[in-house]
Amino acid sequence: MEIRGKHIGIIGAVRSGVGAAKLARRFGAVPFVTDMNPAEKLTDFLKPLSELGIAYETGGHSDRIYKSELVIVSPGVPSNAPVLKELTAKGIPFISEIEFASWFCKGTILAVTGTNGKTTTTSLLHHVISQSGRVCFAAGNIGFAFSEIAADVPEDGFVALEVSSFQLDTITEFRPAAAMILNITPDHLNRYNNNFAEYISSKHRITMNQQQGDILILNANDPVFSEYPVQTKARQFVFSMTEPVTDGVYLRMGKLVYVNGSKAEFTADTAQLRIKGAHNWQNAAAVIIAAKFAGIENEKLSQGLYSFEAVEHRLEPAGKIKGIEFVNDSKATNIDSVKVALKSFSTPVILILGGQDKGNNYDELFPLMGNVKKIYAIGSSAQKITGYFEGKIPVVYKKDLAECIAAGIEEGKEGDTVLLSPACASFDMFENYEHRGRVFKETVKELSL
Repeated sequence: MEIRGKHIGIIGAVRSGVGAAKLARRFGAVPFVTDMNPAEKLTDFLKPLSELGIAYETGGHSDRIYKSELVIVSPGVPSNAPVLKELTAKGIPFISEIEFASWFCKGTILAVTGTNGKTTTTSLLHHVISQSGRVCFAAGNIGFAFSEIAADVPEDGFVALEVSSFQLDTITEFRPAAAMILNITPDHLNRYNNNFAEYISSKHRITMNQQQGDILILNANDPVFSEYPVQTKARQFVFSMTEPVTDGVYLRMGKLVYVNGSKAEFTADTAQLRIKGAHNWQNAAAVIIAAKFAGIENEKLSQGLYSFEAVEHRLEPAGKIKGIEFVNDSKATNIDSVKVALKSFSTPVILILGGQDKGNNYDELFPLMGNVKKIYAIGSSAQKITGYFEGKIPVVYKKDLAECIAAGIEEGKEGDTVLLSPACASFDMFENYEHRGRVFKETVKELSL
């Protein structure tokens, strides 16, 4: 795509927006970045723009954005934002950052979406391909923004690309060679008019431009795909933990078996995986299919699978104080992730719950809370959480994570687990879930000294 000399607007001056601006400048375009946030909240992101002489504005969107020939939208911008409505009215095209980056990527795109498991699966896929000796980048919602690395991927290289529904909402031609939808459960419904079907449709967009020769990987155990079938031209592979499949991976006697046209071509022993739990077996199954598509040899595939460690902020041990285990599950930003976390513990749990609510239904959690002895409610959703659990499970409001951890040390007993698994976004109190997780770990470390 030739963009030299074109005026390209970028909405959002954070990671993906800055990456898009740098990529546009690299290929001769004239980028302009605009963000609603004040400059003091964007200091680290604005510095590279200033160093490269890229024009930007903060604190609101001026009419300058409407002089653009093309606009790139960061994933944090809601689809109903007034600026997007005005662009539509003026006939100015706008696309997502992953769409823009894909124009300049010569390598093979392996895209991962789903409500849960995206980061672990993308990390594992990147690890497996990199360990095999191929060039592979991890990008998207993990590692680098896609636009930061897209033009550096060689033709024989790969991108393990974590993709959110927000990024898929504004694609037009984005076409991954392999796409996977790991699962779909209610999440981000505040962005989709509290309509689960709209959220499902957004996830399905990952395959909208795929053609014959591409593959789509789906979860055969997720009932959503039966109720809302995916329309695609790609060849479909599935993974199942309950029954055999003809194209894909299924679980048999503790082993993940890859079959292609009913012919078994690879097996992996779940006992040798360092990531534990049935949810991680599903993630590994999806990776096996994608890795076989990428041409990874069986021996190298086994080595990669068995050497991969768990990702940060997902059921991550954060330390032990007075015999009380502290676990960082900050990446659990929805109900389904917390359900997975609760199933992982048989010890008494003090649960830290709350943040920026996304239309959560806490009825789904209650049946799994038999070993939850107390809830610490934090953030802007604390009142909702307290109102729901009051009278069912002891629940108290805490102003921040430091107060939660201090109370956990005082009220917990040896053998208990204090679990940060918030079921909510982090933006009311933190920059992102990573920031929340780091604060939790650092506070545990400080209080253990």
